[in-house]
Amino acid sequence: MLNSPSLILSLILATLYAMAFHFLWGQTWKQLLVSWLAAVGGFFVGQVLASLAGWRDLTIGQVRLLSATTVAWLCLVLARRLRL
Repeated sequence: MLNSPSLILSLILATLYAMAFHFLWGQTWKQLLVSWLAAVGGFFVGQVLASLAGWRDLTIGQVRLLSATTVAWLCLVLARRLRL
């Protein structure tokens, strides 16, 4: 599904999302770790869902940016609302 450059790009983007979210709303190191896990997990769930559904939104190589980014941010907000 994802080759090495796509995997690296996905991890970089998810890490940037987690850092941005933590910068805006985070307070502790634990929250940064939870944000990172939520962003990475959400990004890959979004990627898989878009692949299975056959959506060709905004892509860079094999990375479906729009759907993966949307799910990553939804997971970040959900983790924040659950106070993980």
